Amino acid sequence: MMQKNKLKQLLAAGKPAMNGWCSIGNPFTAEIMAAQGYDSVTIDNQHGALDYGDVLTMLQAMHASDATLMVRVPWRDPGYIMKALDAGALGIICPMVNNRAEAEEFVSFMRYPPHGQRSFGPTRAAVAMPGYGLAANDEVLALAMIETADGMANLDEIAATPGLDGIYVGPADLTLGTQEGRLPPGLDRQEPEMIALIKQIAQACKVNGITACLHCGTPEYAAQAIGWGYNLTTVSGDSRLLAAAAGASVAAWRKLNGRDTVAGDDGGMY
Repeated sequence: MMQKNKLKQLLAAGKPAMNGWCSIGNPFTAEIMAAQGYDSVTIDNQHGALDYGDVLTMLQAMHASDATLMVRVPWRDPGYIMKALDAGALGIICPMVNNRAEAEEFVSFMRYPPHGQRSFGPTRAAVAMPGYGLAANDEVLALAMIETADGMANLDEIAATPGLDGIYVGPADLTLGTQEGRLPPGLDRQEPEMIALIKQIAQACKVNGITACLHCGTPEYAAQAIGWGYNLTTVSGDSRLLAAAAGASVAAWRKLNGRDTVAGDDGGMY
């Protein structure tokens, strides 16, 4: 029997899940992230500094963890999606899904016939998960990203797509895609109009019995989003967390050693 998708089981039990995010193309960094207790960890193959070779080794490095491993693919392309699944991803986040037809196409790439058009050849997945085969149809998670005005206009029909497991919201692109340049991109939106859209997506997911996912910058905002009906929240990511921890350490050292505002000294103004 193929292993069960623990994230899928957690969500089915009605419990909120926390997702980690890897944008640095390095297996050791990925291994560190996966060891921190996230329910799932996603490799960002869209905007992350990595390619397919990195995805493969990162999935291998994280295999020993209890986290469900997912990949955000660069586009709604069967090659990207099927290769990520063959490498061992149990969930795919697909960007820029704008209507029902695109959602149906995405879902079809995720599953073997007769439920889709996925080509068979799970090279690493079959090694990493004994019993991998048609059973994967029931274990993989298909998460579509709604990021544009068209996507919002077609929200209800997208959410009702058979085989779609959830909708993943990236607030930066949702802001760019719906506000015509009036608002800058960013996480943890505070504008009433953006909060209304974010809540609208959560409601559409609830009506259709699928997972609502939101990319957040802080645990506090993620907790608020769970109160709005989001089931899975991503909090920051490896590059942001590294920068924040390093910055805090440097700032503390400079303050303790009287160098927080020192000019010159080979380093200019601190």
